[in-house]
Amino acid sequence: MTLFRTTMILLLLAVLCGCSGDADDIGIVARVNGSPIYLTQLEFQHDQIQADSVGAYVPSVEKLSSEYGDILADLIVQELVSQELKQRDLAVTDEELRKAEDAVRSDYPEGAFEKVLVEEYIDLKSWRMQLRYHLAQKKFYQLVLRPQIKIDYKEAEKYYRDHISDFYLPESLRILVVRGPSRELVEKAVEKYRQDRDQMNLTTAFGEVETREVVVREGRMSAAWKNAVSGLEAGQSSPVLADKFGFEALVLLDRSEAKVLEPAQAYPLVEEALLESKLHRAFEQWLSDKLATAKISVSEHLLTQTLEDKPLEEVGEPEEIPQETPEEAGDFVESQEPPEN
Repeated sequence: MTLFRTTMILLLLAVLCGCSGDADDIGIVARVNGSPIYLTQLEFQHDQIQADSVGAYVPSVEKLSSEYGDILADLIVQELVSQELKQRDLAVTDEELRKAEDAVRSDYPEGAFEKVLVEEYIDLKSWRMQLRYHLAQKKFYQLVLRPQIKIDYKEAEKYYRDHISDFYLPESLRILVVRGPSRELVEKAVEKYRQDRDQMNLTTAFGEVETREVVVREGRMSAAWKNAVSGLEAGQSSPVLADKFGFEALVLLDRSEAKVLEPAQAYPLVEEALLESKLHRAFEQWLSDKLATAKISVSEHLLTQTLEDKPLEEVGEPEEIPQETPEEAGDFVESQEPPEN
């Protein structure tokens, strides 16, 4: 959604008003049609930005203000998307959320996911909330925006002609790489492959031999590989090459000449490019329409005392900034100042 941040922030200027700051608003930084956005959500997103930073992170006042503004704009858009899905009876279900979480967890060994959360100071509840927003965004694009979009064949033809250079394919080579611990073993494996044309049999007949098939552009090949395959015809192999990891030989499977994709071949790429562009425009139009009628309010502390009001020297490193409890969140901006030294 970063593509829409500028539009979002400009449109928000016309609809924002301040929250009252009473007891009911403690811990809330904004409301979207009555639904709250919590300080913890804002902090969670900002923590992720800081986690991606390398080395000491000492942001300027201007950068902090920009970061918090961008994050809040994103959260407001995400909430609007979620509300739209709910109105259409398409809201992300708990079952969909569970399956998505299980898919993420499956990438980690047992118990490692929880360990990462602890090590990275990631709150599981906030992580799940953000995952739900992410699923809502995908669902919104697929089930709400995508059905509205049509791509005419004339439009596709024009895009193809206007972007013909995007469909140029340079010369490439498909190569079978045969690796082994000795020159003699690699030579025997290559000889067997040239006789049988069966890649799978090589690992059976020669247990220490590894094979892999690669497609590489000639202009991106290393000097050693380029020299090795120079002059080879399809089916021929290079001499055995030695490096610090062992020995390898290259079998040229086929060579594709440089060409421009025909319109029929290029159509999936054309459709993808046109679809992405139209989805973005459709989303911007939907967002503009929604903001025209949405009731969005932001905490008076964020409106009346922004970070830009603070002198530069008052902004310290992140570890110096005290972490508020939800009960203190009504004074969010004020409490971001580090303790005096």
